[in-house]
Amino acid sequence: MIQFDKVTKRYDGGREALSNVSLEIGAGELIFLTGHSGAGKSTVLKLIALIERPTRGQVLFEGRNVSRLSDRAIPRHRRQIGMVFQDHKLLEDRTVFENIALPMIIAGYSHREIRGRVRAALDHVGLLDKEKRTPTMLSTGEQQRIGIARAVVARPKLLIADEPTGNLDPETADAVFEQLMALVRGSNLAALVATHNLALAARMDRTLSLQNGKISPAS
Repeated sequence: MIQFDKVTKRYDGGREALSNVSLEIGAGELIFLTGHSGAGKSTVLKLIALIERPTRGQVLFEGRNVSRLSDRAIPRHRRQIGMVFQDHKLLEDRTVFENIALPMIIAGYSHREIRGRVRAALDHVGLLDKEKRTPTMLSTGEQQRIGIARAVVARPKLLIADEPTGNLDPETADAVFEQLMALVRGSNLAALVATHNLALAARMDRTLSLQNGKISPAS
């Protein structure tokens, strides 16, 4: 599904975040991406979502070189990707239901389908009774679970998660990760999870490690 072919990413000032990286993620595969702070984990995710573009090399999505997509084509590309962030990025002036519905509203789904899918996603993360609340009325763990529900509600082909449990205590992090993995496996999504939490690695299909912008299999 995803292939990096000798990808290098150099930022202004000459800092090289990734150096000649090649990797593949198959459909339905769960990948754990680890490495020290600044190793390039977030850059990998940004290149997949076209938040950044490579300096050299190709990023392929289902065989298509998305690095060459026009800016106009980026929104369509991103509709195939669910994104989970460390700080969840919820809109505090919208209800839980409205936050989760947003990707489907943007994609033009019918009101009926939006309501059905949003309620199903809320049920999956155990927060169906919170749909009318605002994010500020929820705990940090609940907010992250809402972020996960939003990421999968439009049934993307790929889920990318950047330190999804980084702001949570160990017990809450474990519970949130279990729900994330249950949703991924139940939907047969491909998933790439970047995190410092090495205890989570054993639960993934495959682990990759980044060191100073270069990637190698860790297990």
